[in-house]
Amino acid sequence: YTLQDVYQHCHQNDLWIVIHNRVYDVTSFLNKHPGGEEILWEHAGRDATLAFMGTGHTREAVALLQQYCIGILAEEEQLNMFNDVSLQMAVTAQS
Repeated sequence: YTLQDVYQHCHQNDLWIVIHNRVYDVTSFLNKHPGGEEILWEHAGRDATLAFMGTGHTREAVALLQQYCIGILAEEEQLNMFNDVSLQMAVTAQS
């Protein structure tokens, strides 16, 4: 999948997100998410890796997520989160 593919799926009956370069269809999980569906909507059709990592999900939550995986982000669009975060920190520090 491409990021454009994921972006096309940010609707009430069709919600995809990306976490660690994997694409998840979380449509059926919206009303089951313990933190509420609002957080999923904030990242609908986008990469949610930082939000997912920053929340401190349990191993059970990570395992549960796998059942919603529908594919992998295209290699040329995969994000290296450490480089992206480092770059953003550098830009912010210069501002």
